[in-house]
Amino acid sequence: MSNDPILHLLGLAKKAGRLEIGEESAGAACRARQAKLLLLAADAAPNTRRRASHFSEAGNVLWLDTPFDKAQLGFILGRSSCAMLALTDAGFSAAVVEKLAARDPDQYGPAAQQLRARADRVLQRQREQRQHEKNLREGKKKPWAPPPPSGEKAPPPGDKSRPPREGRPPKARRRPEDGSGTGRRTSAKSSPGGRHLTGKLRKP
Repeated sequence: MSNDPILHLLGLAKKAGRLEIGEESAGAACRARQAKLLLLAADAAPNTRRRASHFSEAGNVLWLDTPFDKAQLGFILGRSSCAMLALTDAGFSAAVVEKLAARDPDQYGPAAQQLRARADRVLQRQREQRQHEKNLREGKKKPWAPPPPSGEKAPPPGDKSRPPREGRPPKARRRPEDGSGTGRRTSAKSSPGGRHLTGKLRKP
């Protein structure tokens, strides 16, 4: 049984640091939303299954029963027994469930398709991130693209004048009341006869 490919994958995930073993560690990974798949031993206790359901809801992670008992899981992971474990890598999770689906397509087939789609999305994001980091190291920039065509000519860089607003007539200049045609205010007072009094009054 130690040569089983599924158990071998779990052993590789442990060596890579992508496996949390036991209820406490697996539950912490689920609550932190780091777990990608939660697995249970075939002979796990009912209380363990209830806790696995709570962990699954808290971390929005899929949980499945395995065809291996606690002793078999514990042996491959270097423990006396193991009832619950969590995979924190999308690639390992998809590979394990795909091998389970090869044995029992009815039970594990939908889960294998779901995890494979997630793993592909994660892999695509990783490729894009690596390409972006490579472009930054090599100093590459986005290719130049011509500006979109526009009917209005752009003003020169030093021109600070504002274009007139559409739909509003230019503001008319206010004319003085005396009809002189200038916009300056005058301090001359008008007499009742209409004449301007500009002289100074002398005291008697």
